Amino acid sequence: MCYVTDVSYIKDYKLRVFFGDKTSKVVDLQPYLDGPVFEPLKDPDFFKRVSVNHDIDTIVWPNDADFAPEFLYEIGR
Repeated sequence: MCYVTDVSYIKDYKLRVFFGDKTSKVVDLQPYLDGPVFEPLKDPDFFKRVSVNHDIDTIVWPNDADFAPEFLYEIGR
């Protein structure tokens, strides 16, 4: 099972995401910020407010936007 344990902001729309299998990957979310729930994330100051919600094991923002941990793992480098 894939789950997120931690996250840190890098720059622009890039995050380092840490996973339960002890790996970390850099994800660039800029191409995926489509739709109303992701619109606030286009503001860099808001994007930086990312955190991990351990109840759902993934990253979230204050407006409840999130991405599935499996998706983050797949697009990460």
